[in-house]
Order: sequence, then C-alpha cells, then structure tokens
Amino acid sequence: MENTATAKQSNRAIGLFILCWTVFNIIQSATLELHADEAYYWIYSRFLAWGYFDHPPMVALFIKAGYALFQDEFGVRLLTICCSSIAIYTLWLIVKQYGVKPKWFMLIASGMFIFNIYGFTTTPDVPLFLFTVLFFYVYKKYLEDDNIKVTLLLALIIACLLYSKYHAVLVIGFTIISNPALLKRKSFWLMAIVATVLFIPHILWQVNNGYPTINYHLFDRSEAGYRIDQTLSYIPAQFAMGGPFIGWFVFYAAFRKRATDTFKRGLLVNAAGTFIFFLLNSLKGIVEPHWTLIAFVPLVILALISITEVGRPYVWLQRLAVANVVFIFALRVSLIFGPVWLMKVEQFKSYYGFKEWAQQVKQKVGNHYLIMSEGFQNPAKYDFYNNTTTGLSYDARDYRRTQFSLWPIEDSLQHKRIYLLLNWNNPAVTQDTIQDRAGLWYGGWVDDVRTYQKVPISVDVKEMKVAPGQKLQFDLTITNPYPFDINFANLGAKHAVYLETCFFIHTTPVDIQKADDSFNRISLQKGQSTHYKITAIAPQKKGKYDLFFSLRTEPFTGSRNSRFIKLTVE
Repeated sequence: MENTATAKQSNRAIGLFILCWTVFNIIQSATLELHADEAYYWIYSRFLAWGYFDHPPMVALFIKAGYALFQDEFGVRLLTICCSSIAIYTLWLIVKQYGVKPKWFMLIASGMFIFNIYGFTTTPDVPLFLFTVLFFYVYKKYLEDDNIKVTLLLALIIACLLYSKYHAVLVIGFTIISNPALLKRKSFWLMAIVATVLFIPHILWQVNNGYPTINYHLFDRSEAGYRIDQTLSYIPAQFAMGGPFIGWFVFYAAFRKRATDTFKRGLLVNAAGTFIFFLLNSLKGIVEPHWTLIAFVPLVILALISITEVGRPYVWLQRLAVANVVFIFALRVSLIFGPVWLMKVEQFKSYYGFKEWAQQVKQKVGNHYLIMSEGFQNPAKYDFYNNTTTGLSYDARDYRRTQFSLWPIEDSLQHKRIYLLLNWNNPAVTQDTIQDRAGLWYGGWVDDVRTYQKVPISVDVKEMKVAPGQKLQFDLTITNPYPFDINFANLGAKHAVYLETCFFIHTTPVDIQKADDSFNRISLQKGQSTHYKITAIAPQKKGKYDLFFSLRTEPFTGSRNSRFIKLTVE
C-alpha cells in the first residue's frame, strides 16, 4: 500500500515537473527570435526533400508540421517543445526502473545545460535527442524480450535516428560494440534490413545529388591545422554542457563503476565512446560542444543509477544541483528579456535584432532578389522574417558550400536586377548602409546578374606533390546543372566571368590565376559537359595548399566549384 502511494506521489511530482518544463519552453520559444540555424532549417521545410547538404530531412519535417499551425517562431519550435518533454519523460521511465528518486531525476535532468538548449531551439539535434532516448528505452525491452513487435519498433526508431542526424551511426555502432552477441540474433538482422530499407530514400537522394554530404565532410573541408586549445577546451566544454556546477560530478558518477549488465554496458560504451570519438576529432579541427548530445543520454542514466546505488544523502550535491538549476533558469529568463550585456555574448547574438534588420532590408529590396555573401545564417533570417525564399547565400570560395548551392533560388535570379548586401564596404557596389543593433551592412543594386555557383568542375587528381614554381596542367570536366543553357562569353555581357585556379591555405588566398580567353568560348546546353585544359603555376613557397577551381563573376568574390586538390610544394 505504501509502495502504491509512493508511486502515485512520484508520478505526480514528475508530471508537475514535465508540465513546468513544457510551459517554460513554450514561453521561451514564443518570445525569442530565431537563431540563425533555425532560420536555415526553416528554409529546409520550404523545399522538402529526402536529404540536404548538411543533414538528413527529419528537422525539416518537424518544422513543416509546427509551422503549418503557427506561422512564427513558436511554430518553428512547436515540435521541439513536444519532443523535449517526451524525451525527458521517457528518460524517467528508464531510470525509475532502477529506483531513482524523482528528486534526483528532476535536479539532474533539468540541470543538463545541453537538454535546456534543445528544449526550445530547433535543430537536427532535437529529433536526434528524442530518438536516442527512445532507442535506449526500446533497446532495454529488446534485451529483455526479443519479439517481433519490439524488433520492428526498434528498426523504425533506428531509421528515425538516421533521418535525424548522421551522429546516429555512433549510437548504433557503439551499441553493437558493447554487445557483439546481437550479431547472432536473427531478429537483429531483420531489424537491420528493415531500418536500411526505410533509409533507402535518403541514400538515393545522396546518389542522385552526387553525395554532397559525404564529399563535404571527407574531401571538401579545409582544416586550419591543429591548435592545442581545440583539445584543451573540449573537456571543460563537455562539463559545462552537463551543467555548469554539476557537470563534473555527473561524469564522475557515470563512469566510476563497471557495468553489471548488458544494458548498462551499452550505456557505458556509448557515453565513453562518443566522448572519446569527438576528443580525437579535436586533434584535426574544432568540435562544437553540442555534437556530443547523444552521449549525454546514457551519461545521465548511468549517473542517476550510480547516485541511487550508492544511497548517500549527498546533501552538498543537492545544494550544488539546486544552484545549478537556478543559474540555468536565471540565464534562460535573461534570454527572454534580452539585457544589453547578454546581446553582446557571441553565443547569444543571433537571437536579437534580426527581425527588425530583415524588415529594414526588405524596404530596400522590395520584391527583388537579395544576395548576401557571408554565410547561410543572415540570408536565412531575411527569408524567414519576410516569409520568402528570395534571399540567397552566395557561397563564396573562402567559405564553404551550403544547401543554398542546391536549392533552385539561384536559378531564378539569373539576368535579373538584384540587391547585393555585404558586411564589408565594396566601393564598386555600395550605395546604402543599413545599421541597427544587429550590425552594419553595405548594400547596392546589381543589374543583369549572372552566377555559376552550382556548376561542378571535376578533375581526377586528388593530391599532388610538386616543386616550387612548377607548371601544372589539368583536364577539367565542366558540367551545366541548370535547367537552361549557359555560356561563359564576356562579349556583350554586363558582368565578366573568369575561371580561376585558386591556391589557399585554409580560408586565406595565396595565389589566384586566371584561365585564358579560350574559356570564354564555352557554351553548354542543360545537362551537357565539356572538357577544358587549364595551366597553372605552383606557388614558390614550400608548404601545403588547397588547390581548387572557381568561377567568378563581377562583382562577386567567386564560388568554389571543384573539390580540393591537396597540393604539397616540396
């Protein structure tokens, strides 16, 4: 009788906690401007597809569903709020089986800084969080009762994980590593087949679009070289994601004991494996703190089980956990009101001032197309706050390619009058300045614009070792991907186009060499390809360079149209 009463009391406490969590996320979502990434994913939802340059399509579906009901920031975040609450409650369903008290669950779960972020910010991490929690919940049932219903449900969840973010591969891989006996189960192979079949549409999308995501991550990324601060900052950043005051203890509690059963071993290997994987990644580039979100799910479960099994009152930890929650709550309330000091913090700048900025820019642009050349973030905000898709990110060669390079927006603005907005002063373009609390921009009109950022230039060479000043020859394949004919003639054109061989060190141009005028005689029908031989001279200074080919039309800085060739001058 006492157990039943205790269970009811626990359920009431958790129910009230989830309600408060949900209401607070609703308030936050409805009162805060979109982050730049959220605006970018909103455009995903305007061009639904089985895949995108950066991510699988689940986040687009989430936004599409919520925005159909509410055409504002709250609509973009509606399913995020729902998913966050469902994920937190499902976490409780897992840990309560180990006797975890509601008090500890509420203090630890609400004190996870990373869980708070994805309670109101819509990115691919939101569905990833939800389906990771559901994966472990159903995986535990699968270990206890291997039946067809659980098998098919787990297959569906795995497919949803993969459709959420590619990090899902780590969850699947580390789970198999923790329990190789899975490979002996017939149901495991049925699960693998079903999940693969469900994921085939995305695989086909990658194939049909030339594997853009794979090419970007494996071939088209230029690393700036190792910096020790990338590794040194990784560990404290993970502690902060786990709670500014209690993150260190959550890690300690989760890893202080060996796993005593298959499910706990799966949790342990997933948490440790993911943190180690991204620690190693810090040796070659920047690792964003939130990339380890999938590790915090098993980490929290293990920490709560550990606290329960030790059975200590942990008075000091309770006080520290309360202070941790108060700190996060105060920070989130500050986000709602937007004090000046918070708007100056780099991580929070994107939440403020861009609605007003987008409307100011719209007054200049009118119904014309807008092009910006500073990354995908601000063009996406312009599009969202004006409910349009006429804002284009020009993916300059010193940045990287984005989904804007695949969308049909660029197709629609060819040979039209557009408004070019830059975050630097180009005297050849600047006619206006736009300044508000979001920043300072320089704008001007460009007539009869033509751009070629979609045109792929391929070459068989991937790496080269050459002598200083050596003459280099390449056989390029240039393809017209547009649904209309194109040509590179400059005669009679308002803006000249050039094919350039670019030698970069990371994002810094070292040497730019133009092709001769024979390039300008090329014309291509839609879908047509042609070969073009180009000559370049290697840099005189020894070192490692990224060599690529770029099409530049005035007044733009040039797009990156080929993969990198890793060039070593010896």
